[in-house]
Amino acid sequence: MVQPASPVPSVTDAECVALTRALRRRGTLVLSVFALVRAFAGAPGTGSPGAALAIEITAVPVTAAAVFLAYRRGAAPSPRAVVLPQNWARSVGIVNVVGLAAILAVIAVCNASDRPALVPPAIALVVGLHYVPLARLYDQWQYKGTAVLLSAVAVLGFALAAAGPPDGSVRAVVGLASAVTLWASACHVAVRG
Repeated sequence: MVQPASPVPSVTDAECVALTRALRRRGTLVLSVFALVRAFAGAPGTGSPGAALAIEITAVPVTAAAVFLAYRRGAAPSPRAVVLPQNWARSVGIVNVVGLAAILAVIAVCNASDRPALVPPAIALVVGLHYVPLARLYDQWQYKGTAVLLSAVAVLGFALAAAGPPDGSVRAVVGLASAVTLWASACHVAVRG
């Protein structure tokens, strides 16, 4: 007589809550740090050293506040546990490596074609599109919104670049709009899970 396969032990509720919280915190941290990077990249494009400095000074506590929301004591647990696909961590790594390679490629192509104003919107588009698979891999539907907003920022940046303002204007608009999008997404993930 064939013995039925023993059931695979399931993850306990406590483990699931801990994983969900860890992913939520990590997501908030990554989103916040990249928002800070985008703010610092866009600030010099304002053309005013004083405005750039004000943006940079403001960006640091905004980033800290977003991270605090995720790591604060007494933060409510996520209203639901994430459901991760098999091999999700490997897939996330692949998505991130492909995204990084695409960013390096668009920088090289834009610079080689003497179109540096296209670098910020091209990066925003690559980053936005990379959130599409991450939404599924992390089971975070909010990342679809991040993808849409960053892609819209990219389209705006391409339109501005085509209109011909100084490269700094495109850099400022795209960098700062990307930062705001990423901070908003970070805060949403931190507070709503």
